[in-house]
Amino acid sequence: MTLKVLYFASLRDRTGTAEEAIDVADGADVAALWATLTERHPGLRAVGVRPLAACDRTYAAWDRPLAGVAEVAFLPPVSGG
Repeated sequence: MTLKVLYFASLRDRTGTAEEAIDVADGADVAALWATLTERHPGLRAVGVRPLAACDRTYAAWDRPLAGVAEVAFLPPVSGG
């Protein structure tokens, strides 16, 4: 299955793109997708923590299955004062 993957902020900088299409295996979850992405874009490993994930514009846990999902977005952790 092919998913649209969106990257925001520093993750976009680390991948060099705001979005891309990724093929994932049936039965994959968000964590498996992230593992695929870190292999494809080694700069993502330097993030140090898992970013927030959203499936079809709804925040998602890392064990959320991707069946039926069209779009996954990754957002880096934010801090502020």
